[in-house]
Amino acid sequence: MAAISQAAYRRASFVICRLHSTYVRKMRYLNELKEDDSLCRQAQSSGTFYLFHNLSPFLRKAGMKYLVPQLSGAEMKRILEKFKEAGQWIENSVLIGCSDEHVPHFALDLGALDKSVIESELKGSFTDLRKALFVVDGKDSPLLASAQSLLQWHDSHQYCSKTGQPTQKNVAGSKRVCHTSGITYYPQMSPVVISLVSDGNRCLLARQPSFPQGMYTALSGFCDLGENVEETVRREVAEEVGLEVESLRFSASQHWPFPSSCLMVACHALVRAQQAEISMNTLELEDARWFGLEEIVEGLKRDHRSSKQDDGSFLPWFPPKQAIAHRLISEWVKQQTSQLA
Repeated sequence: MAAISQAAYRRASFVICRLHSTYVRKMRYLNELKEDDSLCRQAQSSGTFYLFHNLSPFLRKAGMKYLVPQLSGAEMKRILEKFKEAGQWIENSVLIGCSDEHVPHFALDLGALDKSVIESELKGSFTDLRKALFVVDGKDSPLLASAQSLLQWHDSHQYCSKTGQPTQKNVAGSKRVCHTSGITYYPQMSPVVISLVSDGNRCLLARQPSFPQGMYTALSGFCDLGENVEETVRREVAEEVGLEVESLRFSASQHWPFPSSCLMVACHALVRAQQAEISMNTLELEDARWFGLEEIVEGLKRDHRSSKQDDGSFLPWFPPKQAIAHRLISEWVKQQTSQLA
């Protein structure tokens, strides 16, 4: 029996090492592509491309699903030759990842070209990113979000903030350099906390006027300079709903492309039930309220369409699974349910 256990252990260890080494090789290959312009330029001929038009990704409908096509270098050349752009497209693409087999993935924005011609040629459509993230397969959403953020960063950093001179991106798009000042610019994300506030038996959700009708979500806000995550959570909760956080715990993090490439740091925040009277900041929020377990469970079953009532009003509904707020709410439900069991 001991021998069998040891054999099983060796097999499991081999699998773990193999997976780990695949990941390490993949990350080192990506780093080489970012640092070596010649190598990256060669990789573009064997890579695949995700297309955007003015930051909207290209999707293709297949039955009830939406697919994110990956075009080969040859396909890209064929399409762009129609616009006499074949020689320019290489320099405009950005590296966004690679497969375990080291097939590199690039993103390219064709905003300067006729959208309708491209859509007709490829039999699909360019779709607003907010919609695209919620209709494509879960594995494609992070890649689209990363690609759009990187393309947007390059579009807004074409000039040096010190000299005003044009900056030049490397082939991979992992940086831009001002050759006049010697300054190198790297893509950055803004840290944002998103906090699900609870008093032990209820959780607090809020909405802004810009939200879809009926949608409530967790509180969120940008980190100020000099703040750590804990300080930001406490400040945001105090500012937005007038409550003092007693304790908090980290849940998870997620890259989010709106409004402009954010790192969402998700936390659960506990306040005292005796001090749980909401004092809402009306400059930032349209509504904020406590929800019980039953209300949350029912709200998770709805979406924007199913929440609409005959009189035109909307029952509360919450962000879909792709958003980290959904994870926070689901974790709270699980915790409350386990306490009742």
